[in-house]
Amino acid sequence: MAGRTAGAVQRTGNARLAGDGMKLHRRAVRLDGRPCTVVGLRPGTAVRFGTNRFHETWHVLSDGHGARVLGRLLWGLSYQARPGTLLVVDRPFLVPTPFDADPPDPIVIVPGWCTPFGRRAARDLARRLPPRAAPDGTVRWRTHGLDAALREEPAWVRDSWRWPESGRVERTNGLIALAPSTPREARLWALAAAGLDTSGRYGMDYTYLGKWDHSAPGEVQVFRDFHRDVSTARRARAEILARPDAPADGAELRPLVWRRHGAIGRGRSRRVRNVRPLGRRDAERLEAVGVWTLDALASIGAVGAYLLLWDRAERVDEDLLWALETAVAGDAAPARRAELLRELATRTKRPVPAPGR
Repeated sequence: MAGRTAGAVQRTGNARLAGDGMKLHRRAVRLDGRPCTVVGLRPGTAVRFGTNRFHETWHVLSDGHGARVLGRLLWGLSYQARPGTLLVVDRPFLVPTPFDADPPDPIVIVPGWCTPFGRRAARDLARRLPPRAAPDGTVRWRTHGLDAALREEPAWVRDSWRWPESGRVERTNGLIALAPSTPREARLWALAAAGLDTSGRYGMDYTYLGKWDHSAPGEVQVFRDFHRDVSTARRARAEILARPDAPADGAELRPLVWRRHGAIGRGRSRRVRNVRPLGRRDAERLEAVGVWTLDALASIGAVGAYLLLWDRAERVDEDLLWALETAVAGDAAPARRAELLRELATRTKRPVPAPGR
């Protein structure tokens, strides 16, 4: 594996490049008593990955660019790996999942045909992440033939997981290990990943990794809006965890984050002062009682917000009630207005303020 002196961070102009000859950092370490070469992305490389486990399968998550970078890594590894070679994707190239912002695990790509990687090696590697020392040098990652293979991709590549290889995908010592068993299998995984396409109707694509046995041990899944969804998931999780009744158990937390994620995705997280049916004075009054966002307004409902203002001796009338409902639901039809008045009469024992005109 050719190497040279360590370089600085990736140049801005090259940050999104995923072509033949991209530069990677290399470090010499000892894992489980053996000398190893750990290869990783250079700082500044514009690619991000998440990981999770779903339906008994370990997933690597990214966008189309991330899938192409992963394909390059696997393809180059199939030719350049020497005994003791490992590829590692660690911070800052990891982000939470785009669904519920669960934290990611570092990814290690192991050439199973020449590098043993057991529990003790995984333990030693995990202790060295993220690396604190400067790299020992750089590597030119050669991927000759990948582009031509993608153009001529035979139909069976997409079903490469059905071929009788024994590659494994598993989590060990907090690392997600992708371990193709042969150079051929590494190239199959590379073609399947690099060929993923998010331009379809659902904005998503996927491919399995490893031997099929009722399910696949691994999967690469890409999303057109991966980065936006990660950002939304982070915000949704933070807002749920800020609640005094936020559950500590992940199984209880995730459904709440999913629902909040959907609410934000629908634009309900907008500040009430930016919602058209509400005037500036109405928005200021809502913010004064703690209703800052459209989602908060939706959670308590138009009548609930109306009563919050009423309890503060604010001057409120039916026009405000209709505006609140329109902000939440997009309309306040006559039938719905009658329902709102009935709810208002049920929820208060005091006389309802005289309607304003």
